[in-house]
Amino acid sequence: MTATARAGHVLLIEDEPNIATAMAFVLGRDGWHVSTHGDGRTAVEAVERHRPDVVVLDVMLPGRSGFEILAAVRAGPCAHVPVLMLTAKGQAADRARAEAAGASRFMTKPFSNAELAAAVRALAGVGDAAAP
Repeated sequence: MTATARAGHVLLIEDEPNIATAMAFVLGRDGWHVSTHGDGRTAVEAVERHRPDVVVLDVMLPGRSGFEILAAVRAGPCAHVPVLMLTAKGQAADRARAEAAGASRFMTKPFSNAELAAAVRALAGVGDAAAP
C-alpha cells in the first residue's frame, strides 16, 4: 500500500513544538493527515472535534496528564479510537498505568521514525505495519 493510499487522520497531542513538528513530518511523509494539539486542558475536546483514526498522546502535558486525558477519551464518544501513549519514562508503573487507562499501545521516547510510523499503521489497521 502506498503512503498516499493511507490518508487517515492522526491527532498528535504533544506540547513540545520541535517534537510535534518532527512527528507530524514523519507521519505526514507516511501518508497521514496530521493535526496537532499541545494543551492537556483542551485535549479531550480536540479528540472529539477531530474524530481521528489514531491519537498519539504524550503523558506529560500542561494542564492535564495524558493518563487523565486517556481516561476521559475512553469514557466519551471517541472511546473506540486507538491511542498510542508516549512517555520519556519507560518505567513499568507508567506502562501498567497506561494499559489500565485503556492505551492501545505504549512507546518510550526516544523511538525511531520507523517505529512511530509502524505503530500508527498497526493501530489503524492499515498497510504493512512493519514497513518503515
